[in-house]
Amino acid sequence: MKTRKLTLKLVVLFLIPIACIAAEKVEVGSKIPSFSLKDQNGMEFNIDSVIGKNKLVIYFYPKDDTPGCTKQACTFRDQFEAFKDENALVIGISGQSVESHKAFAEKNRLSFTLLSDEDNVVRNLFAVPTTLGVLPGRVTYIVDLSGKVLFVFNSQNEVEKHVSEAIRVLKEMK
Repeated sequence: MKTRKLTLKLVVLFLIPIACIAAEKVEVGSKIPSFSLKDQNGMEFNIDSVIGKNKLVIYFYPKDDTPGCTKQACTFRDQFEAFKDENALVIGISGQSVESHKAFAEKNRLSFTLLSDEDNVVRNLFAVPTTLGVLPGRVTYIVDLSGKVLFVFNSQNEVEKHVSEAIRVLKEMK
């Protein structure tokens, strides 16, 4: 069993850099890539299962339980009804474990999906930039029913603006 885990880790270590090189930056006009990740409840979430059913607000954030990320998540939570009124799902993605996301969601009473991207595979698929070359970037994508990106907001510091910009763009989509 240990050999299998080691082999899997080696495969991941070698494939992730290749994915980074091959990934095209997801920007306005791009179709989002297909992906599956585990949510905060350990359930597999496949993005293709919601395309065509809901508009999407996909936001990448650096880390659970940090001041900026908590403020951002709680602002999304506090505006949950506005997103629901626009038929939009909010999906947060970061590199922490399922267990970390579960604790973060429970602690802050988050009413939306958090996805665990521990190996940064999806972050790399979207080519989310880092801040200062070190910190995982904070980027929000607004996606229409067809899976096309209509708006991208990239700001490490303006955490609440990710939410207000998302709502503004969703309302303009009508």
